[in-house]
Amino acid sequence: MKILVRLGDLFNAEKLIPIKSAHVSGVSYKTLGDAPIEFLKALADSGARVHVRTTLNPQSLDHEYLEKRLPNRLCEKQLEILEQYERMGLAQSLTCTPYYLQKPERGSHVAWAESSAVVYANSVLGTFTNREGGPSALAAGIIGKTPEYGIHKAEDRQPNVLVNVKAKLRNKTEYGALGIYLGKALRDRIPAVSGLHDPSKERLKQFGAALATTGMTNMFHLKPPKEKTETINIDDKDVKQTITDLSTAATKKPDLVFIGCPHCSQNEMKQIGRLIGNRKVKPATELWVCTSAYVKEKCDTSVKRIEQSGGHVLTGVCTVVSWTETLGIKTIMTNSAKTAYYAPTLNKAEAILAPLKECLKTALKG
Repeated sequence: MKILVRLGDLFNAEKLIPIKSAHVSGVSYKTLGDAPIEFLKALADSGARVHVRTTLNPQSLDHEYLEKRLPNRLCEKQLEILEQYERMGLAQSLTCTPYYLQKPERGSHVAWAESSAVVYANSVLGTFTNREGGPSALAAGIIGKTPEYGIHKAEDRQPNVLVNVKAKLRNKTEYGALGIYLGKALRDRIPAVSGLHDPSKERLKQFGAALATTGMTNMFHLKPPKEKTETINIDDKDVKQTITDLSTAATKKPDLVFIGCPHCSQNEMKQIGRLIGNRKVKPATELWVCTSAYVKEKCDTSVKRIEQSGGHVLTGVCTVVSWTETLGIKTIMTNSAKTAYYAPTLNKAEAILAPLKECLKTALKG
């Protein structure tokens, strides 16, 4: 209650409002570190339990593949974090796309901490959530409420800048590059985006994830604003330059080809399996596809095809918050603008940003 009341005071909230669910970040030992483990243990020891459905973001490893390759100390620390969350009743979802597990009702209020999920929830699903921090999302899950401020209030969800996309976006990677470019320009403003021709939900997922990576924008609209406002024009050269800037690697031969940031949907898993066909992963190259355990269970045929190629379907983990540098991975190729942006700092790796088909062509023989 102290965390939530203090947060509400900071933003002049008048009351706490009930929420339907919470989603907690701060799960990976790599990004969390040692100190918060004691906080989580003390909270669990005190009898704290969540009172609404509360899910978890990805951790730093998966049990079938990475756990066998990483030092025991890292694995033990990661498992200790998960144990404390489990004691408090949090669902071991371990995904950045909790809306694939259970879609929140349109118009409902939630308290989510994963930035990409926040943008998707507000913009695509019509749910109401601010971008929580890990501790405030956990507190909201325990109490079942969150302070009423920001875009929990309808008047604060209105667009205040028009983005006119003149660029012809051909794939998810270019949607992500648009998000990276716009996040820097918008800061925390809410855009109405025009010029996106029949965008799929997966493309909007990449756009929103990247938008939140470089800025504090928590939602976007696809309908023009009612009142005249500032206009930002985006041309092909802006998108192309962003992709160039995010591709930091001097080599075209990656150690790892990574798909699944944010975590893959069922449609994306099927597409990857179909594109792989009967091809095999090249020697000295890794292919990782990240998704939730929930989605993996529903994609048996696609999973088998990926694994028969020599690739790995990893669940519960995200490459961005995993220990790739410990495995000797120095160059990561991805179709995710978010991953390309974070790889140099969080993974100590150079990045190659390219569309899905190009990523698979690079990873596979034939």
